[in-house]
Amino acid sequence: MRNVIFVAPFPADITLRFVRAASNLPNTRLLGVCHTPPSGKDANVFHDVVRVSDPMSIHQLIEAVHEHRRRHGEPERIIGILESMQVQLAHVREHFGVPGTSVKVADLFRDKARMKQALTEAGLPVARSKLITTAAEAKTFVDEVGLPIVLKPPAGVGSKSTFRISTLGQLQSAMDGLQPSKDNPLLGEEFLQGREFSFETMTVHGEPKAYNISHYTPTCLDAVENPWIQWTCMLPRDIGGPDYAEARDLGFKTVKALGLEHGMTHMEWFQRPDGSLVIGEIAQRPAGANVSIMCCYAHDISIYKVWARAVIDNAFDAPWDRKYAVGTAFLRGVGKGRVAGTTGLKAIHQKFGTAICEARIPDIGAPKSDSYEGDGYVVVRHERTEVVKEMLAEIIKSVRVFYA
Repeated sequence: MRNVIFVAPFPADITLRFVRAASNLPNTRLLGVCHTPPSGKDANVFHDVVRVSDPMSIHQLIEAVHEHRRRHGEPERIIGILESMQVQLAHVREHFGVPGTSVKVADLFRDKARMKQALTEAGLPVARSKLITTAAEAKTFVDEVGLPIVLKPPAGVGSKSTFRISTLGQLQSAMDGLQPSKDNPLLGEEFLQGREFSFETMTVHGEPKAYNISHYTPTCLDAVENPWIQWTCMLPRDIGGPDYAEARDLGFKTVKALGLEHGMTHMEWFQRPDGSLVIGEIAQRPAGANVSIMCCYAHDISIYKVWARAVIDNAFDAPWDRKYAVGTAFLRGVGKGRVAGTTGLKAIHQKFGTAICEARIPDIGAPKSDSYEGDGYVVVRHERTEVVKEMLAEIIKSVRVFYA
């Protein structure tokens, strides 16, 4: 029986989907390292759990693995899905001599400044960027690329803590408030305009074995800046033709340039108004914004198991046939406070019926979510992409979330 240690700090729904898949692999004793262990139906998903107070602490993670090793023997794999933990996990694997993504590769994915430098050196198109430690450096960067620009942490996750700066006044306010320094730099990026997409890969032995493309409408940053927008993410059915040939080539070259051997990646890319493509950034993790969930419905597979096979068995054996277009409408509303009610869902259910494959209804009384993914969602699928587009448009037009 092989020991696989899964670092899962909190029992989030999407995390537990991957945990369950790993626990179901044959000849696997799944051992958890958690801040808050799963409960209820998932209380026994781990064979054993060691708790930590700070899951971001390499020292505490090493101590937790030592404890599992004392109880059960040597670990064969040490894994996790959270982007913010990949460098720490790599250090822990290195400490114990366990195979997996190296510290060097994990850091290339995590440190967006180093990532962009590596991709530029590989000849790939990326947003122009600069590490900013002073207000003067910020002004110089604006002079080089023009306004607007984007400011974010060098090791940010998705669109969190990301700010669009459109005026010199906003730039000065950001410098005054964020106080960048050599020890706490910001990453300045040119603001990418155009259509935003994502590109996901499942990679084994350094070769992308499967991929996915999704569309964001509007962009993630627009969704972050406008918390009332009910935005959508869609996986078109046909992504194998010439329309996406350049994007496929770009995505595969990006993964190879950063040296990933086994696992999933999530890349954001843009198509500028002139048709040219440019990389926003790439992460070594399963995608958010329900993309992982939608991949399951688009291909009639468990992407969670596919990931587990890749990072635990270094294998890929799942069919990856695109059978459906799939989309998610994220449910958000105007105002602040707690969810007071939702209208329009019953009519949507009656109209679309079995085309709705998953939904999370906003919980009455719950505080308004601070995530750009909102208070709930509806996932729909159909054989035709145009039908999915129409359903998503109807959902965001008809469903309303209210707060009090």
